[in-house]
Amino acid sequence: MNNEKLRKLKDYRKMLYIIDMVNGFVNEGPLHDKHIRGTIPEQIKLIEKQREEQEGVAFIKDHHTKDSVEFKDFMPHCIEGTSEALLVPELAPYEKDSLVYHKNSTSAMFAPNMMSDLDKMENLKEVIGVGCCTDICDTNFLIPLKNYFNQQNRDVAVFAIKNAMDTYHIPNIHEREHYETIAYELMKQAGIILVDDINKLIKREKEMGLILKKERNR
Repeated sequence: MNNEKLRKLKDYRKMLYIIDMVNGFVNEGPLHDKHIRGTIPEQIKLIEKQREEQEGVAFIKDHHTKDSVEFKDFMPHCIEGTSEALLVPELAPYEKDSLVYHKNSTSAMFAPNMMSDLDKMENLKEVIGVGCCTDICDTNFLIPLKNYFNQQNRDVAVFAIKNAMDTYHIPNIHEREHYETIAYELMKQAGIILVDDINKLIKREKEMGLILKKERNR
């Protein structure tokens, strides 16, 4: 890790994690649902908010090997080197200025460099999670993330923004509203703060003293 990246990790007080907004879940492939596209404008608003505040943005990308053990549970998807593993076109321009984590499981907590980077973010006060799928990869990242902070006695607020998250829908098999309701309940039990949209996020940030003045120039 170069000194510039290390400095930025130490400086970040807020991080936005955008989970699995890749073509393989949004635009193409056996596990995609184009309904998830509706979250993209809201995610862009959050990215721009982070940039204005000079805070961090990270993309988490499903990125499987051809022989991924996960394919015993899910049909093959998002294989490295394919278009399914690429960010959706609307978000791709933001990738070069962001942190990127590739994961080979449903939980990004175990992606390479994730926990070591979190440890270097010693001034972190807030995390925002968005993306897909609400009840699988979102929940499987945000709950262990909150647990990780608690284990270390780090007081970091973890938010989930409802209108910037979504899951897939298969009638009579995977009903969107049902599984999202379950996911939200599990998140709340873990101490994750659920808000409807960016405006409600800003309101909660103000209430919690998380509107932080900049004391530096990057």
